[in-house]
Amino acid sequence: MAYESRVVIRPLGQPGDLGWVVMAHGEVYAREFGWDTTFETLVARIVADYGADHDPQREAAWIAEIGGQRVGCIFCVKADEETAKLRTLLVHPDGRGQRLGGRLVDTCMDFARSAGYRRMTLWTTNVLGSARQIYVDRGFRLVQEQPEHSFGTDLVSQTYASDL
Repeated sequence: MAYESRVVIRPLGQPGDLGWVVMAHGEVYAREFGWDTTFETLVARIVADYGADHDPQREAAWIAEIGGQRVGCIFCVKADEETAKLRTLLVHPDGRGQRLGGRLVDTCMDFARSAGYRRMTLWTTNVLGSARQIYVDRGFRLVQEQPEHSFGTDLVSQTYASDL
């Protein structure tokens, strides 16, 4: 497909990348799920921590672009010596239908393996069905869930894990 051939997944690091991750999460999740700015604040903390102090041998992040426009992102950060954490997966509506979510997760998992991690975890919610399916298709299993009130709404918090 010609459109798909214009898809690039590149390392995060260009000016504006960090801000785009925060802005896109805030806008997309507010529009699609009615989440408030406490979610954007959480993403801003994750992004700021990564930007300020990450170990490039054990942590990485990527931006997906189509035709030079940012349309997705994912982060791999250290949870402990053997466990990586997948964070901030997002495929913007402008990038959907290109299998970007799966490609981003594959990129993240491949990096985690090459960095020496043996396991990967992630946190999500029950309303993110498409993302959950990507995770399950790649061997993640639900290890914990609980109802909570977060981001201005009631949802079910879920933790998934996979051996690498």
